[in-house]
Amino acid sequence: MTGAAEPEFTQERIWDAEAARRYDTPGTGMFAPEVLGPAVDRLAELAGGGRALEFAIGTGRVGVPLAERGVPVTGIELSRPMIEQLRTKVDEATIPVIAGDMATASAPGSYSLVYLVFNTISNLLTQAEQVACFRNAARHLEPGGRFVIELWVPELRKLPPGQPATVFTAESGYIGLDTYDVLRQLVVSHHFTFDGGKRAELFRSPHRYIWPAELDLMAQLAGFELETRHADWTGAEFTAESRSHVSVYRLP
Repeated sequence: MTGAAEPEFTQERIWDAEAARRYDTPGTGMFAPEVLGPAVDRLAELAGGGRALEFAIGTGRVGVPLAERGVPVTGIELSRPMIEQLRTKVDEATIPVIAGDMATASAPGSYSLVYLVFNTISNLLTQAEQVACFRNAARHLEPGGRFVIELWVPELRKLPPGQPATVFTAESGYIGLDTYDVLRQLVVSHHFTFDGGKRAELFRSPHRYIWPAELDLMAQLAGFELETRHADWTGAEFTAESRSHVSVYRLP
């Protein structure tokens, strides 16, 4: 397996201008209404009329429609090309964005909601950084505020002895697979896209996977309590077979 410590695997290099330009897929994939709509609905509800802070806001996939719902949104984002792509949609007055790391960067003011969607906490490649992310969320929240994380469940049960990879998606024009380093709790996601020709294009990204119980302990270290956990944004029951979860943590 290719390790996540390789120099080309820094987050700044991964989320470069080309990645930012190709990130948005309006109406399909993660931008499909049936995917995006329930997330925005639930986050608007959890904001409760207060201000929301999005860690790793990216190109505004969630932040822009949430702001259009009347929720004041601020973002933190490490990738300047992603911020530039966001600026083609809304200006700084509509969604202010602080350039920086979600584990350490500060946004002005306090918020009723901090959220981190689409597995992005796993972009932090050490346990210490992930705990720091929880603590950073707590610093930004008002008493009783919520921190929401959307995250996938590691699919290690699919790994037979001696096989380091699982295929998580196989469809026309796209194959996605994960290679696991179970000793270091790291995974590299490989995204292959192709057409009718013989060549494919590869995009890779490293992650540190987190079990739900470990995530809950990180939350406790930052002063949070688990309020709810569901399998998706619509509120489906979280079970042993769920492939992802939406966890809502609350400050006392």
